[in-house]
Parts: sequence; C-alpha cells; structure tokens
Amino acid sequence: MSTRSTLQFLRTETGSGLLLALAAAVAVAWANSPWAADYAAFVGHPIAVRVGPFAETLSAAAWVKTAMMPVFFLVMGLKIKQEIVSGELSNPRRLALPVLAALGGVLAPAAIFLAVNAGADGVAQAWPAAVPTDAAIALALAASAAPRLPPPLRVFLLTVAIVQDLVSVALIAVVFAGTLRPAMLGGAFATLLVLAAMSRWRAAPYAFWAAGFLLLWGFVMKSGLDPSLAGVLAAATVPLQPKRLGGPGVLDQLLAALHPYVAFLILPLFILTAAGFSVRDLPADTPTAPVALGLGLALVLGKQAGVFGAAALAIGLKWARRPMGARWLDLYGVSVLCGVGFTLSLYIGELAFAPGDDLSQAKVRIGVMAGSLASALWGLAALALSERRRPPEESD
Repeated sequence: MSTRSTLQFLRTETGSGLLLALAAAVAVAWANSPWAADYAAFVGHPIAVRVGPFAETLSAAAWVKTAMMPVFFLVMGLKIKQEIVSGELSNPRRLALPVLAALGGVLAPAAIFLAVNAGADGVAQAWPAAVPTDAAIALALAASAAPRLPPPLRVFLLTVAIVQDLVSVALIAVVFAGTLRPAMLGGAFATLLVLAAMSRWRAAPYAFWAAGFLLLWGFVMKSGLDPSLAGVLAAATVPLQPKRLGGPGVLDQLLAALHPYVAFLILPLFILTAAGFSVRDLPADTPTAPVALGLGLALVLGKQAGVFGAAALAIGLKWARRPMGARWLDLYGVSVLCGVGFTLSLYIGELAFAPGDDLSQAKVRIGVMAGSLASALWGLAALALSERRRPPEESD
C-alpha cells in the first residue's frame, strides 16, 4: 500500500519518534537532577476542572493521561478504521503476514512476562504492558539506521503496530475496567448512538462532532472504564464520506488535522510526565524485580521471537510473501524494533497499579525503558548491518 495518507502518516510518525525519545531522556534526567523537586511539583500539580455538573481535580500528569491521551486513541482509532476500510487491513493477501506477526508479538512477550512472574513475588496483571509497539520511535529508528529500507517493510512495521494497538485497546477494556456505574455507561451508550446517527449527516459541523466527543469522554471517564476507550469508540463513528462532493473524506480530514498535534505535542507531553522516576530511593534489587525483569525480557526477547518467528513461519508455509524488496536481515531488524513498546507500554503499565504505588510504577518504567532501549540498539545494529550490505543501486 502506498496511498498518500499512509505515506503522510509514516512521515509524521517517523518525525515524532526522536522527539519522544528526547522527552523520555529529559524526564529521567530532570527527575534525578538537583531540580527533582520541581519535576515532582510539575507532574503532581493539582488542577481543578468544573463544567456544569462535571467536576474533577487531578494532577497535571493525570490530566494529560485522562484528557489528552484519549485524543491519541482517537487518532489511533481513525487510522485503524482507515486501514480496515481501504488500507493494508482491507487486503486479505497483504493482511496475513503482519497480522500473524503481530499475534506472535503478543503471545511470545506475554508468555515470557508470565513465566518470569510465576513465582510468589510475581505480578501477573501487568502483562498487557508487553503487548504494544511504539510505531513512532520504531519507524524513526528504522529510517535513521536504514534510509533505503524498502517501503513495504515500513508499512509492515506500521501494520504490526496497529494490530497490536488494537489488541491493547481490547485488553484495556477487559483487564483494567474499574467498578462500573450503569447510569454513566447508559449515557455513554446513548451518546455513541447519537454520534453513529450523526455519521449519516455528511455536512455536520465539526463543532457538533467535538461536542459529542467531549460528552462521550465525560461519560466514559465517570463510568469506570478507561477514558482511552472514548477515543476509539468515537473514531468508529466518524464517516468516511466527504462533507462536499469531490472533497476529502471526513475521516481523512480529521486524521490529517489531529495527527501532528498528537505526534508532536500530546505524546511528548505524556512521556515527559510519565517516564520520569528517581533512582535514588529505589531498592537495589528493583531492576531485577519480576515486573521490571519480565517487561524488559518480554520486549527485547519476546517481541523479536514472536514477530520474526511468526512471520518466518507464515512465509515458509506459503501463507504469505516476504515484503517486496526486503531481505531476511531487514525483516529481522524490523522485528527487533517491535520491542520498542514505550508510550503505550508506559500507559498500560500505569493502569496495572494504583497511582500511589510508586515502587511498582518505577519497576514498570525501568522494565519498559530498558527493554525498549535494548530493542532499539539491537534493531539499529541489525538494520545498519543490512544497510551496509545493500547494493548501492538499491533505493527506496
């Protein structure tokens, strides 16, 4: 697939990847600097919001996660819908390889994490944090290590990440639902029905959509479900048809408008508020605790084993073809980069433990960041080696 929208999506994801890595480095350095108290005050600053009957007071970090990250999930949902309707996920012949690879990249890391956490000190509920792949950072790393990497392989990487994100959303809904409030669930369902009906009104003003999305988010937030689900549910109602004949589709317009803000503002801000942790007060055995060790090994070993193993099996059994122009070392390097879980892994890891459980949260951050960093360095080395062996006449 080489549609303009997908190529633009790839460029934006690639461009934001290094910014996310920089935000993580700043967060960790700030949290361990002489100004660590300022970092704690920044992320923990209470902010009160009251709009009519809606009233909530959360920390700055919690508002970023609760109010801004659903916009990320809205964009992710829009991209998933676009791919299902007219992209890579709509073509059964092209679908087999990335879907099987993605499923391998879900099962193998989960098995490794659960095996490490099988003892008395293990914490099994954090295993979904090993599922996602951070497409932005992985694509940025692939572009920097192998500028001539075949475009079909970049689309393969993006598709694997999208499928794993879809699994992650399902896990968030099933595993991390709190105490449900039927009245709020009813309000969310009614709002969703209104949005679905409004999708037939092609010329509906964007202000109407914005109001509906906000209302849905408010109901979902108060219902006991994670607010991220509001973004995915809202995306499912956005129409594909253009507002005016001959113009771009509403979904395409909304995706193009929101994606840069998500990539260059919301995700870096989330990483800045979520990735920072102080190592000074942590027990010496924190990096080898089952949660941290399990996540690190799941990302760096489980991802490459699952993604590459499933892809190689599918190709060997003639269920799918290797991406055009890609060599085995290219495919292996990209599979290793799937271990860069990062943004969504941090998000899910936070859901697995109570907000006040700082030690467990630190274990999650150490495991996710160590596993992602190791996967990044390993994948960079593999792709750089492949790039050096690529004939000069080959180009993307």
